[in-house]
Amino acid sequence: MSSSPASADPWLLVIDPQRIFADPASDWASPFFPAAFERIRTLAAHVGPQRTLVTRWLPTADRSTSWGAYFQAWPFADVPAEDPLYSLVDGAADLTAHPLIDEPTFGKWGPQLEAAVGSGAHLWVTGVSTDCCVISTVLAAADAGAHLTVVTDAVAASTQENGRAALAVMELFPPQVTLTSSAMLLTPTP
Repeated sequence: MSSSPASADPWLLVIDPQRIFADPASDWASPFFPAAFERIRTLAAHVGPQRTLVTRWLPTADRSTSWGAYFQAWPFADVPAEDPLYSLVDGAADLTAHPLIDEPTFGKWGPQLEAAVGSGAHLWVTGVSTDCCVISTVLAAADAGAHLTVVTDAVAASTQENGRAALAVMELFPPQVTLTSSAMLLTPTP
Protein backbone atom coordinates (compact mmCIF):
# COMPACT_ATOMS: atom_id res chain seq x y z
CA MET A 1 0.00 0.00 0.00
CA SER A 2 1.13 3.52 -0.74
CA SER A 3 2.83 5.40 2.08
CA SER A 4 1.60 8.75 0.81
CA PRO A 5 -0.16 11.14 3.19
CA ALA A 6 -3.40 10.49 1.30
CA SER A 7 -3.30 6.80 2.25
CA ALA A 8 -4.30 7.55 5.87
CA ASP A 9 -7.87 8.30 4.78
CA PRO A 10 -8.65 6.20 1.71
CA TRP A 11 -11.85 6.25 -0.27
CA LEU A 12 -13.37 2.95 -1.35
CA LEU A 13 -14.37 3.11 -5.00
CA VAL A 14 -16.85 0.45 -6.09
CA ILE A 15 -16.95 0.41 -9.87
CA ASP A 16 -20.19 -0.63 -11.56
CA PRO A 17 -21.76 -3.23 -9.25
CA GLN A 18 -24.64 -3.64 -11.68
CA ARG A 19 -26.82 -6.54 -12.75
CA ILE A 20 -25.43 -6.43 -16.30
CA PHE A 21 -22.05 -7.49 -14.89
CA ALA A 22 -23.34 -9.81 -12.16
CA ASP A 23 -26.37 -11.68 -13.49
CA PRO A 24 -25.25 -15.04 -14.93
CA ALA A 25 -27.83 -14.59 -17.71
CA SER A 26 -26.01 -11.47 -18.99
CA ASP A 27 -23.45 -11.74 -21.78
CA TRP A 28 -21.19 -9.50 -19.65
CA ALA A 29 -21.50 -11.31 -16.34
CA SER A 30 -18.27 -11.90 -14.46
CA PRO A 31 -18.08 -15.33 -12.83
CA PHE A 32 -15.89 -13.72 -10.17
CA PHE A 33 -18.38 -11.04 -9.15
CA PRO A 34 -20.06 -12.82 -6.18
CA ALA A 35 -16.74 -13.43 -4.37
CA ALA A 36 -15.47 -9.94 -5.18
CA PHE A 37 -18.69 -8.35 -3.94
CA GLU A 38 -18.41 -10.10 -0.58
CA ARG A 39 -14.96 -8.54 -0.14
CA ILE A 40 -16.28 -5.17 -1.32
CA ARG A 41 -18.95 -5.28 1.38
CA THR A 42 -16.31 -6.04 4.02
CA LEU A 43 -14.14 -3.14 2.82
CA ALA A 44 -17.16 -0.81 2.74
CA ALA A 45 -18.02 -1.71 6.33
CA HIS A 46 -14.41 -0.93 7.26
CA VAL A 47 -14.22 2.53 5.66
CA GLY A 48 -17.90 3.42 6.18
CA PRO A 49 -20.54 4.87 3.84
CA GLN A 50 -19.11 8.40 4.08
CA ARG A 51 -15.84 7.18 2.46
CA THR A 52 -17.39 4.82 -0.11
CA LEU A 53 -18.40 5.81 -3.64
CA VAL A 54 -20.35 3.68 -6.10
CA THR A 55 -20.35 4.15 -9.87
CA ARG A 56 -22.61 2.98 -12.68
CA TRP A 57 -21.94 2.61 -16.37
CA LEU A 58 -24.96 3.81 -18.32
CA PRO A 59 -25.60 3.31 -22.05
CA THR A 60 -26.08 7.01 -22.78
CA ALA A 61 -23.04 7.65 -25.01
CA ASP A 62 -23.49 9.41 -28.35
CA ARG A 63 -24.26 6.74 -30.97
CA SER A 64 -22.72 8.91 -33.73
CA THR A 65 -19.29 8.16 -32.21
CA SER A 66 -17.52 4.81 -31.92
CA TRP A 67 -20.11 3.97 -29.26
CA GLY A 68 -22.59 3.41 -32.10
CA ALA A 69 -20.50 0.52 -33.43
CA TYR A 70 -19.98 -0.72 -29.88
CA PHE A 71 -23.70 -1.00 -29.24
CA GLN A 72 -24.22 -2.61 -32.67
CA ALA A 73 -21.76 -5.30 -31.53
CA TRP A 74 -23.58 -5.68 -28.19
CA PRO A 75 -27.29 -5.09 -28.99
CA PHE A 76 -28.50 -6.72 -25.77
CA ALA A 77 -26.95 -3.78 -23.87
CA ASP A 78 -28.50 -1.10 -26.07
CA VAL A 79 -31.49 -0.46 -23.85
CA PRO A 80 -32.56 2.65 -21.93
CA ALA A 81 -30.49 3.54 -18.89
CA GLU A 82 -33.57 2.89 -16.72
CA ASP A 83 -33.68 -0.76 -17.81
CA PRO A 84 -33.30 -3.19 -14.87
CA LEU A 85 -30.16 -4.52 -16.60
CA TYR A 86 -28.38 -1.36 -15.38
CA SER A 87 -29.70 -1.51 -11.80
CA LEU A 88 -27.28 -2.00 -8.95
CA VAL A 89 -27.05 -5.45 -7.42
CA ASP A 90 -28.81 -5.94 -4.11
CA GLY A 91 -26.97 -4.20 -1.29
CA ALA A 92 -24.76 -1.99 -3.47
CA ALA A 93 -26.71 1.24 -2.93
CA ASP A 94 -26.43 0.73 0.84
CA LEU A 95 -22.63 0.88 0.69
CA THR A 96 -22.51 4.65 0.20
CA ALA A 97 -24.00 7.80 1.70
CA HIS A 98 -23.24 9.69 -1.54
CA PRO A 99 -25.10 10.01 -4.83
CA LEU A 100 -24.12 7.45 -7.45
CA ILE A 101 -21.51 8.51 -9.98
CA ASP A 102 -23.02 7.73 -13.38
CA GLU A 103 -20.86 7.83 -16.48
CA PRO A 104 -21.37 6.72 -20.11
CA THR A 105 -17.69 5.77 -20.34
CA PHE A 106 -15.64 2.75 -19.32
CA GLY A 107 -13.41 4.88 -17.11
CA LYS A 108 -15.11 6.53 -14.17
CA TRP A 109 -12.40 9.10 -13.43
CA GLY A 110 -13.78 12.47 -14.46
CA PRO A 111 -15.15 15.70 -13.01
CA GLN A 112 -17.75 13.96 -10.81
CA LEU A 113 -15.36 11.53 -9.17
CA GLU A 114 -12.57 14.08 -8.81
CA ALA A 115 -14.97 16.56 -7.21
CA ALA A 116 -16.10 13.90 -4.74
CA VAL A 117 -12.62 12.81 -3.60
CA GLY A 118 -10.39 15.78 -4.41
CA SER A 119 -7.15 15.81 -6.31
CA GLY A 120 -4.41 13.57 -5.01
CA ALA A 121 -6.87 11.38 -3.08
CA HIS A 122 -6.15 7.76 -2.24
CA LEU A 123 -8.65 5.28 -3.62
CA TRP A 124 -9.03 1.61 -2.87
CA VAL A 125 -10.34 0.40 -6.23
CA THR A 126 -12.81 -2.47 -6.43
CA GLY A 127 -15.53 -3.60 -8.81
CA VAL A 128 -16.07 -4.91 -12.28
CA SER A 129 -14.65 -5.46 -14.80
CA THR A 130 -10.96 -5.61 -14.03
CA ASP A 131 -10.14 -5.71 -17.74
CA CYS A 132 -12.43 -2.84 -18.79
CA CYS A 133 -13.91 -0.26 -16.42
CA VAL A 134 -11.46 -0.87 -13.58
CA ILE A 135 -8.28 -0.52 -15.65
CA SER A 136 -9.74 2.47 -17.56
CA THR A 137 -10.52 4.23 -14.29
CA VAL A 138 -7.21 3.40 -12.63
CA LEU A 139 -4.98 4.63 -15.45
CA ALA A 140 -6.90 7.89 -15.91
CA ALA A 141 -6.93 8.56 -12.15
CA ALA A 142 -3.19 7.87 -11.93
CA ASP A 143 -2.59 10.38 -14.72
CA ALA A 144 -4.63 12.91 -12.75
CA GLY A 145 -2.46 12.43 -9.66
CA ALA A 146 -4.59 10.13 -7.52
CA HIS A 147 -3.05 7.37 -5.41
CA LEU A 148 -4.64 4.03 -6.26
CA THR A 149 -4.64 0.68 -4.55
CA VAL A 150 -6.25 -1.99 -6.68
CA VAL A 151 -7.75 -4.60 -4.36
CA THR A 152 -6.94 -7.73 -6.34
CA ASP A 153 -9.50 -9.99 -4.69
CA ALA A 154 -12.28 -7.36 -4.80
CA VAL A 155 -12.21 -6.83 -8.56
CA ALA A 156 -13.97 -9.15 -10.99
CA ALA A 157 -12.75 -9.81 -14.52
CA SER A 158 -14.46 -11.16 -17.61
CA THR A 159 -12.14 -14.18 -17.54
CA GLN A 160 -9.26 -15.29 -15.33
CA GLU A 161 -6.77 -14.70 -18.16
CA ASN A 162 -8.09 -11.19 -18.89
CA GLY A 163 -8.04 -10.35 -15.19
CA ARG A 164 -4.40 -11.41 -14.85
CA ALA A 165 -3.46 -9.36 -17.91
CA ALA A 166 -5.22 -6.24 -16.63
CA LEU A 167 -3.61 -6.55 -13.19
CA ALA A 168 -0.20 -7.02 -14.83
CA VAL A 169 -0.67 -3.79 -16.79
CA MET A 170 -1.79 -1.81 -13.73
CA GLU A 171 1.18 -3.17 -11.79
CA LEU A 172 3.42 -1.33 -14.27
CA PHE A 173 2.44 2.06 -12.81
CA PRO A 174 3.99 2.35 -9.34
CA PRO A 175 4.05 4.41 -7.24
CA GLN A 176 0.71 5.86 -8.40
CA VAL A 177 -0.81 2.37 -8.59
CA THR A 178 -0.23 -0.48 -6.17
CA LEU A 179 -1.91 -3.87 -5.95
CA THR A 180 -2.84 -5.67 -2.75
CA SER A 181 -5.46 -7.97 -1.26
CA SER A 182 -8.37 -7.03 0.97
CA ALA A 183 -6.78 -9.01 3.82
CA MET A 184 -3.65 -6.88 3.62
CA LEU A 185 -5.69 -3.67 3.73
CA LEU A 186 -7.67 -4.86 6.72
CA THR A 187 -4.66 -6.09 8.70
CA PRO A 188 -3.70 -3.49 11.31
CA THR A 189 -0.20 -2.11 10.86
CA PRO A 190 2.00 -1.97 13.96
